[in-house]
Amino acid sequence: MKQNEITVLGAGLIGSLMAIYLKRQGLDVTIYDKRPDKRKTPYYEGGRSINMALSHRGWKSLEQVGLKDQVLPLAIPMYGRKIHDEHGGTSFIPYGKDKQAIYSISRGKFNQLLAEEAERLGAHLEFEHKCLEVDFQSQEITFETKDGIKKKHAPVIVGADGAYSALRLSMQKQIRFNYKQEYLSHGYKELTIPATADGEFAMDPNALHIWPRGKFMLIALPNPDKSFTCTLFLPFQGTKVCFDKINDEKDLESVFRHYFDDAYQLMPDLKTEFFKNPTAALINVECFPWVQGHSILLGDASHAMVPFYGQGMNCGFEDCFILNGLLEKYGLNSWDLVFEKFQKNRKLDTDAICQLAMENFIEMRDSVADPKFVLRKKIEAKLNDLYPNDWIPLYSMVTFSDMGYAEAYAQGKLQEEIMDRVMEDPLITENWDKLDYEEIINKMETAKAV
Repeated sequence: MKQNEITVLGAGLIGSLMAIYLKRQGLDVTIYDKRPDKRKTPYYEGGRSINMALSHRGWKSLEQVGLKDQVLPLAIPMYGRKIHDEHGGTSFIPYGKDKQAIYSISRGKFNQLLAEEAERLGAHLEFEHKCLEVDFQSQEITFETKDGIKKKHAPVIVGADGAYSALRLSMQKQIRFNYKQEYLSHGYKELTIPATADGEFAMDPNALHIWPRGKFMLIALPNPDKSFTCTLFLPFQGTKVCFDKINDEKDLESVFRHYFDDAYQLMPDLKTEFFKNPTAALINVECFPWVQGHSILLGDASHAMVPFYGQGMNCGFEDCFILNGLLEKYGLNSWDLVFEKFQKNRKLDTDAICQLAMENFIEMRDSVADPKFVLRKKIEAKLNDLYPNDWIPLYSMVTFSDMGYAEAYAQGKLQEEIMDRVMEDPLITENWDKLDYEEIINKMETAKAV
């Protein structure tokens, strides 16, 4: 069996990065994707791509494979959230300390850069190959191609084929495979704020803009061409404002003028885009095991998450980083050991970030508009300034550090309990700067010890 012959399913961000890692290990890599090659056959895929928010875990992986400098020109730093209220006023909540940022990057050019780097290193890319089934006894993949059915022997398979993974579907037919999927009651639609007439950004380009409206919201992330990719998150049905109740241009104008008027004024193509672009669903996927024989699931295929912590891609890139580290540690002929170590060590962390992403949806669409929430963030920032090693805000642990997601989640819950008690003080708004910050840290240390 040729253990150095690797088949990667999916030429998206995670599959392409994993192929780069594997090629750098000297392995023979072929990537299969069901879609056409966009470089040769341009096709419309607009309307479904929430901009990526590239942060520390993603940059760490790109730096390791020598691509950081090539990716930087495609990315725009966002230093915090710019909150837009219903009257057109704005406020700014920083993400971390000075110069800490997450980076807005659109999927298309980024994906092309990674795929071309994999190809440059010697990976073979095969497009219009739809995986129909994987036989784990024979390690054989059945593809549907434009020339008919094709079978391929694949000694080692990496499934990076997304939330609706064909490899995972084949695994689900095996005995004792746990699988859970959950759709949110909300969907999303991509919209655009174009550059101004004189070719400039219409809003602050170094922030993630949020219009939080309780049960729904609009967000906007900057692009290098001076436009913003906007994403509207609404319930599908059942509420006063939902996708089901926007049936014509009049309904759409009424919703936007009432709830997002400052954005509406900057969206000349809103009506065309809204009715042309698809309304997409939001899914959370958990499954286990991720390994069957010499086949493994990575990224969204094993842990698709909703996009509200900006960690889907970063988590998938960290999957690649960790799997590569295990290959370096245990050797290229130890696939059984490497795959088993990977799934055993990684599952707790991916469960934690999936949960955090769900919880952050409520924060983004609702809490960020609450003055008490903003004050809470100020207190946490001051605690972090005074005691940088003892109090790290949850967002910073997740976004600006290597800490395991599960550890960050547990630490975050502990800090949340402490902060809930701090915020119970009826005079907190007036006295927040005079709090006994040392006592807060001592309470946390006591809680940790219990």
